[in-house]
Amino acid sequence: MLKRFAPLLAPALLALSGAAPAPTPAKDVTVAITTSAGTITVDLDGEHAPLTTANFLKYVDGRKFDGTAFYRSMHLDWGTPPNGLIQGGTQNDPKRTFKPVAHEPTSQTGLLHKRGTISMARFAPGTATGDFSIMLSDQPGLDAKPDAPDADGKAGFAAFGQVVGGMDVVDKIWAMPRSATNGVGVMKGQMLDPVVKIVSVRRIATPAS
Repeated sequence: MLKRFAPLLAPALLALSGAAPAPTPAKDVTVAITTSAGTITVDLDGEHAPLTTANFLKYVDGRKFDGTAFYRSMHLDWGTPPNGLIQGGTQNDPKRTFKPVAHEPTSQTGLLHKRGTISMARFAPGTATGDFSIMLSDQPGLDAKPDAPDADGKAGFAAFGQVVGGMDVVDKIWAMPRSATNGVGVMKGQMLDPVVKIVSVRRIATPAS
């Protein structure tokens, strides 16, 4: 079963075992996500989301994302298109997946789900591993809501960076064909067909300020 984002924070589908924090990374790191549709450049915010950023970089440095795919395009039925997100990553492949990372809510990090934000997919809070999503539009429903009546809503999803180049590629992937029948639960009808290959994800140097 794939980890997912659900509109308006629907109840989690599955809970996994305890999370294992990753080492704290450098303050800010830029990565290039090279896909069959083009390259997406993302700044990761290790200062405000250190555990989530370190977890993502563990997959990058281990080349675990190479040969995976963007496999989901969620189109919301409200707002102005493009409105939703795209999702990709390891899809729980045991040969690619590390232990879950501790959850860093947006109420702690201050990183909100805006257009271009990268965020971890999960089941219950603290189950994120190697699947992630990029927002096509502002998605405040994915931010932590401390006053929410349920634990899932209180936690929200863990945002940890922002697209700084190639947002046109994100838009292109979002608009690609989807299967009407593939997918389970909230993901039914949201699965890309064909998927968009992730060729590689690498750290890249940024100009000195």
